Amino acid sequence: MNTPRELFNKRKTRVRYDLKKHASGKSRLSVFRSGRHIYAQVIDDLKGSTIVSASTLDKEIREKNIKKSSTVEAASFIGTLIAERALKSGVSEVVFDRGGYIYHGRVKALAEAARAAGLKF
Repeated sequence: MNTPRELFNKRKTRVRYDLKKHASGKSRLSVFRSGRHIYAQVIDDLKGSTIVSASTLDKEIREKNIKKSSTVEAASFIGTLIAERALKSGVSEVVFDRGGYIYHGRVKALAEAARAAGLKF
């Protein structure tokens, strides 16, 4: 019997494999969420390097005066921030890698905020 963690890792691997197969050279917007924070990074898989990143640990989120970093409000701010940084570095189209997480809550808020800020996926 598979444990929930093993099932999560299988889903994460399956999602990432399909994304890389169908990405056709686009960069990947990868999301990681923990109990307290959310992290996003735009990755160029061809070079194997991170182009830009943003997280709730950044200085901008403290300046924005968001009380808790584990809220939907914080995730949408990170989505806006990652989109601004990606557009500034010349990346306008990405594929969204939810990393095995179900598309709702903080992950969905980050994605919708990134789309609203001009990132296409």
